[in-house]
Amino acid sequence: MTATKLTADVLFQMAKTRRTIYKLNKDANISASRIRELVEKATLHTPSSFNAQSNRAVVLLGAEHDKLWELTTNTLKAIVPEEKWQSTADRMAMFKGAAGTIMFFNDENVVHDMQAKFPSYADRFPIWANQSNAMQQWMLWTALELEGLGANLQHYNPLIDEEVAKIWDLPAGWKLNAQLVFGGKSAEAGEKQFKPLDDRVKFFGA
Repeated sequence: MTATKLTADVLFQMAKTRRTIYKLNKDANISASRIRELVEKATLHTPSSFNAQSNRAVVLLGAEHDKLWELTTNTLKAIVPEEKWQSTADRMAMFKGAAGTIMFFNDENVVHDMQAKFPSYADRFPIWANQSNAMQQWMLWTALELEGLGANLQHYNPLIDEEVAKIWDLPAGWKLNAQLVFGGKSAEAGEKQFKPLDDRVKFFGA
């Protein structure tokens, strides 16, 4: 039996499914063990410069997910002007209404070790770590979409970093990078608009 040969078109078809979905609910249609499997596989197979493997992830489900968005709400309540608070409160309620959150971190201790080991590239390792983290985020975002869930990516760091580290007792070197909110879809994404490729891609040599 001949194995089916995959082409790049399969990857791009999967990439098209990844959209930003804000209206989510707690009716996740996959098990916690399956979510853990996806996160672990993405962590193993995300590329990193010099094979540094500095990516870290924390998965929050159920009450732990709610706790994150309650602490984020409390943090923002202290700094957002009262006249602008309602729209912020509505966003916080929307995120809390989802099923879970994956928090992405860079392990700064790994980055510092790589800087010491390869001083010629010291200024690049933080950038490369963020690039690797972004690839992991994209991989998991797409994987969750393929499993039938919706997701959106948020960045409430560094405002919530200290409380997050304290509540979940995280290592001091873990620096928060992003929060991927996911859950069942209460609505689909709208039509996506694309800027002209002529302004975005240059091709030479053909």
